[in-house]
Amino acid sequence: MTMIGRNWAVAIGLMLTTAACGSSDPDAAQTATPIQRTPLPRSEFIPLEIEATIDELVAEINKSSIEPMQIAVLLKSLDGFFAPIATGANRAMGELGVSGRATGNVLGPYSTETELEELTKFQTQHIEQSVAEGAEGIVITPVGEGNAAALDEAIAKGIPVVTLDADLVSSKREIYVGALNEYAGALAGNTLLKMLPEGPGTVLIHGWADPIWADGVNRTRGARGVFEDAGYHVVVHQSIYHDPARDVELMRGEIEDADPPVVGLIGMFIDSYRCVLAADAADAPDLPIVTFDFAPETADYMRQGRIKATHVQRQYYEGYLGPYIVYGIKSIGLDAIKEILAPHLEGSQFDLGVDVVPWEKVDAYNAFLDEVGAEQ
Repeated sequence: MTMIGRNWAVAIGLMLTTAACGSSDPDAAQTATPIQRTPLPRSEFIPLEIEATIDELVAEINKSSIEPMQIAVLLKSLDGFFAPIATGANRAMGELGVSGRATGNVLGPYSTETELEELTKFQTQHIEQSVAEGAEGIVITPVGEGNAAALDEAIAKGIPVVTLDADLVSSKREIYVGALNEYAGALAGNTLLKMLPEGPGTVLIHGWADPIWADGVNRTRGARGVFEDAGYHVVVHQSIYHDPARDVELMRGEIEDADPPVVGLIGMFIDSYRCVLAADAADAPDLPIVTFDFAPETADYMRQGRIKATHVQRQYYEGYLGPYIVYGIKSIGLDAIKEILAPHLEGSQFDLGVDVVPWEKVDAYNAFLDEVGAEQ
């Protein structure tokens, strides 16, 4: 077994046959099974405008003739933050497959702990392998710029590429699906701003300043701008993802040394709950804290009232939209796809927005994710 085989898994191997919808039948378009979407539970957390856009997209695809397509969905991981993306992608692939329109797999490593260089290598090899095996569309959560050349080679061969979660603006990808990070950061900043006492005061951001990760920088910049515009001093703490103890210890020192004193904390990422640990270490347990994402630790601290709100990226919809968009590019064309997606597009970026979850609704939101199958 290859190294790729040991470290990557098929989330759900669809490999659905397309024989029933072959082009030999001139009436295939009329007799084909229409795409039937899996109904979701009624919930206040369903993004109705996005759902309406998806319904319109599916309706237009159903009007088109069947174009069987092999799609490769390549994720950074199949667990943790990326598990809901895998769920959404598998559901979309299943719906497309039942109607005879798509075959393919959702692939990713088992663990989020894979080293960046190794993950980049694996993902690049899977891009090349997918193209060699006949992939006609690629949906990917890219590792970074290391994937751009391989994706551009695929695009040059006429294979459309849709990026999820993290964009690759340096590539020729057709559409990005995810949160627009500067807007999302500003939204979270405004959530915390309502909880702060009047200044002067310092806001500590558990964020990102290293230009190696543009999305992290943009999200942090969006939040920072809100607080600076409101007259607060801002300290940006560079997250140390793989060293939690040092991460917390450095934040503790920043809280204790801040002048003027810290009046609130905000975290930009899935490890945002560390803000609670840092506040406790600095003997400041009453500071308001707002976070991002929905890690189990975040949910637990919300139940305790320690985290006042979190901002959850709609990973399920990232995964769900990816296969439909890449298939739609083939069946009805990129211009038609962009026209349908227009209410959510900024250029070629589809803004999914984020769910703002206050602490008192943590269990209701968790139940919604469980019903959708998108729990982390």
